[in-house]
Amino acid sequence: MRLYRTADYDDMSRKAANIISAQVIIKPDCVLGLATGSTPLGTYRQLIDWYKKGDLDFSEVKSANLDEYRGLPRDNDQSYYYFMYNNLFKHININLDNTNVPNGMEPDSEKECLRYEKVIADLGGVDLQLLGLGRNGHIGFNEPADSFGTITHCVDLTESTIEANKRFFASADDVPRQAYTMGIQTIMKARKILLAVSGEDKAEALYNTLYGPVTPQVPGSILQLHTDVVVVADEAALSRIPR
Repeated sequence: MRLYRTADYDDMSRKAANIISAQVIIKPDCVLGLATGSTPLGTYRQLIDWYKKGDLDFSEVKSANLDEYRGLPRDNDQSYYYFMYNNLFKHININLDNTNVPNGMEPDSEKECLRYEKVIADLGGVDLQLLGLGRNGHIGFNEPADSFGTITHCVDLTESTIEANKRFFASADDVPRQAYTMGIQTIMKARKILLAVSGEDKAEALYNTLYGPVTPQVPGSILQLHTDVVVVADEAALSRIPR
């Protein structure tokens, strides 16, 4: 595991974008595992900027997103497909047919989860998986539990995650209560994992993820067992970790 300490959110975003762009340059037809939320926004903006300057070509890249709310159609402005399209896909030359997000409108959860696992397998697996980190240590929507989630599955969102996400909705009542998410096993199959973390509110979770015991009560702690993890975090997120 490699840890890069950055000054602030913008510095973290540039460093994370550097790592992703290197993957695209080294392997133009790579499979990127992508994440949503506020953390990767700066990274996506940087990638878009480099693409517009002619430094990056996404024409052969394929992608698979971590998760999607169950019950939200793609055109809902809070769906994760909508997020990805408006914050990255439409600004670069990626082929939309090569982008993959779980189908939140599939009512049969078992069917959708098996379909998405097959999608990832048919892509040949994920070359680089971008992750954020929840305040409770969750990765994707793999919440603290008694055991590590395995493959793509449907999860009931915890109150803390609903609370964290309600700022994107009119009220907490509008936040979906379930989501489809890659499981821990699926995430751990990625050849390389990039964990990006920003903000003092993530400091406890990051410390427990990197230095605490490997436990499903802190889902991110499983990353200690992966052979190729890069952590990019700003000073605030690393405030509990000595230099």
